[in-house]
Amino acid sequence: MKHVIALDVGGTGMKAALVAQDGTLLHVERRPTGREQGTDAVVAGILDFAAHLRDEGLRRYGTAAAAAGVAVPGTIDEEQGIALFSANLGWRDLPLRRLLGERLNQWPEGHPNKGGGGRRAGHGEPLPVVLGHDVRTGAFAEGRIGAGKGADRFFFVALGTGIAGGYGIGGRIDAGAHGNAGEIGHIVIRPDGPPCGCGAHGCLETLASAAAVTRAWAEASGDPDADAADCARAVEAGDKRAQQVWADAIAALADGLIVVQSLLDPRTVILGGGLAEAGETLFTPLRAALQERITFQVPPTLVPAMLKDTAGCLGAGLLAWDLLSLEVTA
Repeated sequence: MKHVIALDVGGTGMKAALVAQDGTLLHVERRPTGREQGTDAVVAGILDFAAHLRDEGLRRYGTAAAAAGVAVPGTIDEEQGIALFSANLGWRDLPLRRLLGERLNQWPEGHPNKGGGGRRAGHGEPLPVVLGHDVRTGAFAEGRIGAGKGADRFFFVALGTGIAGGYGIGGRIDAGAHGNAGEIGHIVIRPDGPPCGCGAHGCLETLASAAAVTRAWAEASGDPDADAADCARAVEAGDKRAQQVWADAIAALADGLIVVQSLLDPRTVILGGGLAEAGETLFTPLRAALQERITFQVPPTLVPAMLKDTAGCLGAGLLAWDLLSLEVTA
C-alpha cells in the first residue's frame, strides 16, 4: 500500500504515523520527546523515530514510503527546511529536512533495501522530505479535513505546552514573510508577567497554555504533581482556587484572541491542544470573555478542533502527499 511517513514533534511528546493518500492513519506510534536530555538527544530521537517508521512501513506493506513530512515547534524556514528556533526544544538553525533525508536514505549493511531501499518504490530518487511548523501543519489538516473545512478564513490555536496559531485563507495556511505568522503565544499580554523562553515577559503562552495552567494550579493547590486537567476537574467541582487559576488563564487567552480578531478578522476560531480537551469548561467562559471585549469587531465562531491530537500527524502526512503532487506536476 502506498504511504508516507508523518511525524509531529511536540514539546513533551512525539506522534508518528504512516498515512495513506486519503488521509487515513494506517499506523500510529508515540514516544516522549525527551527534551530533558538536551537538544542533541531530541534531534537523535526524531531521526530514530523516522527511521523506525520507515522500517515499519516496509515490514507492513512491502514497499518503501513515498515521502516523509515532519512538523516541529518554533520558527522554521519551510523553503530551506531549517528549524530556525524553538524556545521549548532549544535548537537554532537546525537543518532538519537535510538530516532526515540523509537518515531515511541510509540502511544498515545486510538490509534487503541497502543500495536503494531508502528510495521511493519504483523510482531512483531519494525519498523526499518536507518540513512544516507544528501548529500551522495542524491548522492545515483542520482546514482540509477537520473543523475548518469549507471555511474561507479561520484561525487555529493550539493550547499545549506552548501556544501558537495558524491563519487559514482559502485552503492555505499563511506562514508570513519570514515563517513567523501565527505566533499568538508570543503576544505580550501582561508586560510585567513571567519571563518567556523567547526573551520577553508576559507572553500569552506563559499565562494561558496548558503548561502555564499546570504551574499555576500546582502552586495554588500545593500539589506538585497536579496538572491542567486536574485544574479543569477542580473547576467543575467548584474549587475556588482552581476557578481563580482558570479565570486568569481565560482572561489572558481572551485578550490574545481579541488581538487576533482585530488584526485578521477570522470567521472561525478553532481551539485545539490539551487545554481544549476541557470542553465547555473552557469554551463557555471564553466565549463570554470575548463578548465582553468586543467593541467594533465581529465575534468569531469559536469551535473545538475536530482532529484532536492527530492534527499534526495528519497535516505532516498531507504535506508529504502534496509534495509528491508538486513533483509530478513540476
